[in-house]
Amino acid sequence: MELNTMKANFGDVVPRRDFEMQEKTNKDLQEQLDSLRDDYKEVCKEHEILLQLHMNTLKERDQFYSELQEIQRTSTPRPDWTKCKDVVAGGPDRWQLLAKGKNSDQLVDVLLEEIGEGLLQEKDFFSGLGYEESVPPFLRFDGVVENKKPTKKDVINLLRDAWKERLTEEQKEKFPDFFFNFLERRFGPADAMAWAYSIFENIKLFRSNEIMGQFYALLMGKRSESVYIKQKETIAELLKEMTNVDSQNEGLLTMEQLRTVLKSTFPFKKEEKIQELMEAGGWHPNSSNADLLNYHSLFIEDEEGQSVPFVQKLWEQYLDEKDKYLKELKQQLGLELRDKVTLPKVREALMIIDSKLDKQTLNSYLSQAFQLPVTKLPEEGEEMEEDIVILLQTALERLQMADIRRMGPREQEPAN
Repeated sequence: MELNTMKANFGDVVPRRDFEMQEKTNKDLQEQLDSLRDDYKEVCKEHEILLQLHMNTLKERDQFYSELQEIQRTSTPRPDWTKCKDVVAGGPDRWQLLAKGKNSDQLVDVLLEEIGEGLLQEKDFFSGLGYEESVPPFLRFDGVVENKKPTKKDVINLLRDAWKERLTEEQKEKFPDFFFNFLERRFGPADAMAWAYSIFENIKLFRSNEIMGQFYALLMGKRSESVYIKQKETIAELLKEMTNVDSQNEGLLTMEQLRTVLKSTFPFKKEEKIQELMEAGGWHPNSSNADLLNYHSLFIEDEEGQSVPFVQKLWEQYLDEKDKYLKELKQQLGLELRDKVTLPKVREALMIIDSKLDKQTLNSYLSQAFQLPVTKLPEEGEEMEEDIVILLQTALERLQMADIRRMGPREQEPAN
């Protein structure tokens, strides 16, 4: 009876050892299943993303194809600029000089200048622009004005003389007023207006020319005079440093000496910017540090007032550094161009991005941005500070016109 009872009660029972082995196997399989399920879900998500990317790519492909068809339908063949050499005054040699290193857009400007120069010489008179506020002071005149028909070289020499005279005086009067007074002293009051119109039409036409472009920007108020004065001072300082290093007074420097002078004169420039200046000065990969360079050749101008590549590169780097500086200022303020900004906010942001700014320079920047005399700027902490408000876009445009440059390295960017 006991044997039958045991059989009845425990006939389906398995040994514990077998049960535990099966349980462990089952647990491992369950974990594998869960992992595969997670992988499957992840693959499904990635598949959805890839499908979306595929659809976007198809749309972009269709869009680019449509644009390509439109371009093929409307575009014109690339112009053969060599044809110009036969119609430009001076022939192939002059055209080759004019076209050197220029892209198609710049070559169009060159052609327009050549065409415009001929038309300008054909004009005998200009019509006065009147006395409206929008007319520059030195052009305010009613009636007919004689075209003095100066050559391009005559205009450049005249502008050089004006610059020399401007740099020797105290610069109390505004630049347009000085320029007209200069013409009165040079040609007499009777002919000053005729010369003002004749020169202005030339510099408006030849804005790609360096010295003419500078005068146009100054006369039209597009750039502060201090920008160009500071650039000339920088070039003079650089030449002085090179002369000091030239102990033999031979007019020669080694490439290593040139690099040392550049680093000491521009301590905040990064190594790649110094390298750009070196290359513009004549350095190339095959140069050795002992190679000699006639450093005076870095600062000469041609007959048309165009600087050599070294000075042009200095100017390009200055403009690029100013743009970056103002972008940092906008980013620090955290505002959109249409937003208004107070004087304290601009002061604080300037001190954060350029902690080495001295009070005098800081005030000159604020004076330029808010168009207030330095003497009328409120001191830091005064209540009336918050009442001085301006559009951020206006402030940045005014600073862009002025001589703005970094006074010290950023905290995370130690000077080289």
